[in-house]
Amino acid sequence: MKKEKNTSRKEKALKTKQNIYLCAEQLFKEHGFYKVSVDAIVEKAGVSKGAFYVHFASKNALIVNLAADYVKHLDLDYKHFFASFSAGAGTSEIIISLAEKIADLIVHDVGYELIKVLYEVQITRTLNADAVMGYQRELYKLFGRMLNRGIEREEFRADLDVETTAKHFIMASRGLIYEWCIRYPDFDLKEASEKHYALLLTGIKK
Repeated sequence: MKKEKNTSRKEKALKTKQNIYLCAEQLFKEHGFYKVSVDAIVEKAGVSKGAFYVHFASKNALIVNLAADYVKHLDLDYKHFFASFSAGAGTSEIIISLAEKIADLIVHDVGYELIKVLYEVQITRTLNADAVMGYQRELYKLFGRMLNRGIEREEFRADLDVETTAKHFIMASRGLIYEWCIRYPDFDLKEASEKHYALLLTGIKK
C-alpha cells in the first residue's frame, strides 16, 4: 500500500511539473520570456507558487529545461539533414549548408529571446546549461564526423586536428549567434554564417 501511495505521489508530481512546463511554454510563445512572470505561469497552470519552486529553482531554470528540449529536437533534425545528402556531395558544401540550417533554426525555431536568456545563463554561470552549450551535443559530434569525411575523401588537409577544428567551428557559430543577438534585428544570421564558414573552409581545404 505504501509503495502504491509513493508511486501515486510521484505520478502526480510529474503531471504537475509537466503542466507548469507546458503552460509556461505557451505563455512564452504568446508574450515573450521577459514579459511572463512566475505569478502568471502558476495562475495559468492552476498551482501554487510553492509548487512551481518545488520543480524549478527559478524562471530561468525552467527556460534552460525548455531549451534542452529544443536542443534534443534540433540535434535530431541536424542528423536527418546530414543524412539527406548524397554520398557524392562535397563535404564543404554540406558544412556550409549545415551552418545555414543552424542559422534558420536559431532564428525561426529557437528565437531571439530564448537565445538571450541562454547566453545570460552561460555567462553568469547561474545555472548548468551543459545540455545546451556543452561539447557533447550531437550537433558538435557531426562537425567532427564531417571533418573526418573530408580528410578521408582528400578534400581537407590530412594534418588537421579534427577535435580542435570542430571546436573552432562551434565557436564560430556561437560568435555569429552572439553578433546576431547584439545587432538584432539588423543582422542576417544565415547570410553571415554562409560567408564566415566559406572563409573558415579555405584554411583547411587540401
